[in-house]
Amino acid sequence: MELIPLSRNSRGFLMLTAMMFILSCTSVKWSATDADADQMLDDITYLASNKLEGRTFGTRGETQAGNYISKRMQRLGLKPMGDNQTWFQTFSVNKPDPHSVEFAEKGAKDAKSGRNVIGFLDHGAPYTVVLGAHYDHLGYGHFGSLHDGGPAFHNGADDNASGVALILEMAQRLQTEKKFNYLFIGFTGEENGLWGSNYFCKNPTYDLKKVTAMINFDMVGRLRDQKIAIHGTGTSPVWADLIEQSNTFDLEITSEESGIGPSDYTSFYLVDIPAIHFFTGAHSDYHKPSDDVELINAPGMVVIADMVSELIDNMEAEKLEFTKTKDPDPVSTPTMKVTLGVLPDYLYDGVGMRIDGVREGRPAAVAGMEKGDVIIRFNGKEIKDIYVYMEVLGELNEGDKTTLVALRDGEEKEFEIQF
Repeated sequence: MELIPLSRNSRGFLMLTAMMFILSCTSVKWSATDADADQMLDDITYLASNKLEGRTFGTRGETQAGNYISKRMQRLGLKPMGDNQTWFQTFSVNKPDPHSVEFAEKGAKDAKSGRNVIGFLDHGAPYTVVLGAHYDHLGYGHFGSLHDGGPAFHNGADDNASGVALILEMAQRLQTEKKFNYLFIGFTGEENGLWGSNYFCKNPTYDLKKVTAMINFDMVGRLRDQKIAIHGTGTSPVWADLIEQSNTFDLEITSEESGIGPSDYTSFYLVDIPAIHFFTGAHSDYHKPSDDVELINAPGMVVIADMVSELIDNMEAEKLEFTKTKDPDPVSTPTMKVTLGVLPDYLYDGVGMRIDGVREGRPAAVAGMEKGDVIIRFNGKEIKDIYVYMEVLGELNEGDKTTLVALRDGEEKEFEIQF
């Protein structure tokens, strides 16, 4: 993994950086009265611009993004809730392994440092709701990229400038919702393995005993056909009813009960805080340079903000009951030696695994599979969902040949797969 280090520390350079940041923000709206869609689109436009170079953990682009978020929080009247009454919680990592993160002392040799951005809206209420979103991304695509070409800016408009724009929108809306206090956190290091949220939950700058719930936003900028996924619904017995009661927008919701998943709500679940995660689905631009602002559905983000506003309004001003969920066993997660070359539809809740995209030149495309096909049998096994699909895929090796059956327009079609 190649990172762009923050190696220049001279006073002159810091002054120049500050001046450049101030000038770069002059074209961005800072109004609390702009239309919701316009303001969120402005936030995404800045965060997903080439000047931030993909916002990788520990880079100048990540620093610029964090500065922008803190300025927006300040303009919205939030109080800094990072280290020593600042906007930032700084942490260092000296073992860049997403499966076994090792936090280091600040300034340790060869360590990489990044910053969570934290703002607090204090209404003097007994309990607090955390609203979070990660703001880091993949930089030039040296790690985690699905891009077939060379290094390029991975601006991450949907992943996850959209989530940051949404928590800033909620910070504006919740000024008058005084049932709770609200803690807004922009996490860094999520793409590396939930580093920022992991560090915060182990080293909180706010008393977690006062937190009643956490609401996470990750990839919420591509609402299509009113379909959205909400994960973590089993982390409290009240979530299912609250979500149903708050869905007055004809959203087609796919829910997942587990508190364990690939975003920052997981870290809060692991410290016994009810946590849910909003997600508008994967797409063919995921972890590619093409995930840019032109493809953002800003009016769709307004719908999500409207629903979250109702959800919070419908919550009782009390401590939510926490429940453990049936979570996937990381030990049993299969190691993939081959890939079919398809993008799963994570919003599909029927039997089988629906394909939301097919990559050219990969086994599925060569066999003639198409977007919309629903895999129901694979290598002789019935495919009930994506988890069974992954189990079967984990049993196959390079060079294997097998058959796959999928539904296309309601009819079964058989495909010969060569890995």
